[in-house]
Amino acid sequence: MKFNQESAQDAPQNITWINNLRLIAMFAVVVLHTASPLLFYHEGNSMQDWLVADIYNALVRFAVPVFVMITGALLLHRDYELGDFLKKRLGRLILPFLFWSTVYVLYRCYNEEFAFTDSVWANTRLILLQFQTGAYYHLWYVYLLIGLYLFIPIIGKFVKQASEKELLYFLGIWFITVIVSKPYLSSFDTAIDLHNFTGYIGYLILGYYLTYKKFHIRGLVYIAAASFIVIALIIIAGTHHLLLKNHDLSTFFYEPISPFIILLSASAFLTAKHTVVKLNPALNKIAQNAGQFTLGIYFSHALILTLFDLTEINYAIFTPVLSIPAIAVSCFLLSWLLVYVMSKIPFIKRLVG
Repeated sequence: MKFNQESAQDAPQNITWINNLRLIAMFAVVVLHTASPLLFYHEGNSMQDWLVADIYNALVRFAVPVFVMITGALLLHRDYELGDFLKKRLGRLILPFLFWSTVYVLYRCYNEEFAFTDSVWANTRLILLQFQTGAYYHLWYVYLLIGLYLFIPIIGKFVKQASEKELLYFLGIWFITVIVSKPYLSSFDTAIDLHNFTGYIGYLILGYYLTYKKFHIRGLVYIAAASFIVIALIIIAGTHHLLLKNHDLSTFFYEPISPFIILLSASAFLTAKHTVVKLNPALNKIAQNAGQFTLGIYFSHALILTLFDLTEINYAIFTPVLSIPAIAVSCFLLSWLLVYVMSKIPFIKRLVG
């Protein structure tokens, strides 16, 4: 018996809880990038303030994995003509990516971050390198997404034909591979080549599986929420312990492909899936509108945060407990407003994302 193939094939593209989760994940990314400077600048701040950043970072580290899980939930169940899929998905992504990359390159030129010479060719290569490797710190996710899009038509064939046992087989080996690849269990690693079971591909399949699996567990939403809190506490305490031990920040517990973040992300995903949120029509309309612009918000939010920082609007304006969420909310709203306005301008709206 195939794994819930009928429910998966008939699944709507705009599931309400997935749209809500996408917005939460997008806001979580903004919180992450708002709090990270304080997290990494631990020597210039009090331990109390640093712990605030540690807590916020741990609570939002599910964001990018959940984005990938949502992609798996919405795309892996469908049948595609290869050319149409690549044209639609990559076409929607490439133009905004090139536009926003150009924006960030121009900003960095204005900010004199590049060491230009008298050689036109050397300067050109320097600029082109930014498009090759990433013009700004957050654009790594776009390169990741492009790679996943290239693989989805292939992995989708497996997923649609796989039994639940086969899906769990893949996820089980993926999780084990993630564990033994970490330094603390490297002694259990072998020469067996398991690289095909590593990376963000596992999140694609995990998102698909958790979306269409019908769990019959009483109080699952409370179990998932409690698991999220417990894992977040482990990440917080573990990162704090390593800072005190090594006198330097370690991202060991923050690594996006690690057992801690996999469990955190799965818990967040299940909590969202099994939480019933009833919004009034006005709020629901607002949420749907914001959901259409999450990619544009992702592209633009780093620019807004940078402009904030240039005007000394950052975590240090007042106590970080309040300043981090306040700045994150402001950045999210301004980014949304920016891409919304851009979407109304002819010749630009296709570049928003």
